[in-house]
Amino acid sequence: MNNAQIGFFVVLATMAVIFHIAWYRAARRVQKTSPRPIDFGVAGVTAFLDTLGIGSFAPTTALFKLFRMVPDELIPGTLNVGLCWAAIAESLIFVKSVNVEPTLLACVIGSAVIGSWFGAGIVRRLPRRAIQLGMGLALLIAASIFIAVSLNLLPGGGEAIGLSGWRFAVAVGANFIFGALMTIGIGLFAPCMITLALLGMHPLTAFPIMMGACALVQMVGGMRMLESGKVAFSTALGMAIGSLVGVAIAAFIVKSLPLDALRWLVALVVTYAAFAMLRSAAREPARGLTSAASSP
Repeated sequence: MNNAQIGFFVVLATMAVIFHIAWYRAARRVQKTSPRPIDFGVAGVTAFLDTLGIGSFAPTTALFKLFRMVPDELIPGTLNVGLCWAAIAESLIFVKSVNVEPTLLACVIGSAVIGSWFGAGIVRRLPRRAIQLGMGLALLIAASIFIAVSLNLLPGGGEAIGLSGWRFAVAVGANFIFGALMTIGIGLFAPCMITLALLGMHPLTAFPIMMGACALVQMVGGMRMLESGKVAFSTALGMAIGSLVGVAIAAFIVKSLPLDALRWLVALVVTYAAFAMLRSAAREPARGLTSAASSP
């Protein structure tokens, strides 16, 4: 391993300890309930897709909405906390096994983490309707990306394992934005992979970057969500356990599937969820959009 990889794993381990202490303290303040079978199952399926490179935030949000598992305003926090174990496991698998330029790896992951800190500070104060609108639009964007990839309308990438000059700056700046957007439920996988491909990088190099970033981003954003209590705690715990099963099956047993067919299926489910979320926002009292300004 190079110094950047070693440094990443040291930071990952440190953050994991801090994150789990915060999770334990926050969980002590809420009424104890047990995870449901559906919590394990949904996270297992979406973490499986995540490990194959499809992403987990959009399909998990879609299933949350379809099965009415979590109140809309708790979805961003529950995603970041509940899928964190999967992100940690994926980063342990891919950051070591896929070669990428060390400085780029460190800077892009760092910028995404900083973005998540600012993003979570905003999202945790948003009212229910603003979150519904934001997530509805996020799901529409995700569905559009799935469809565009399936139709080969987005680039496949080049051969580079690193970037320099303005391309380096674009990658770092873009991932700051992607890290912030993750806190409202826009997954980092697809936009990160597309951005790196546009900049000429090999598609495989996106895996350690996006998985390493997601692990740290979800812990940083998740801690800020835990502070506000905007997390469905029992669901998050069930998701954490179920997601590890999905990662293990995808990484060590299945390894590959006809991803185009899966993307079309996910695009249909996510599109349904987007319109359902926007319909819920339309029914929510309009005052919800302005109440954020007066929130403590």
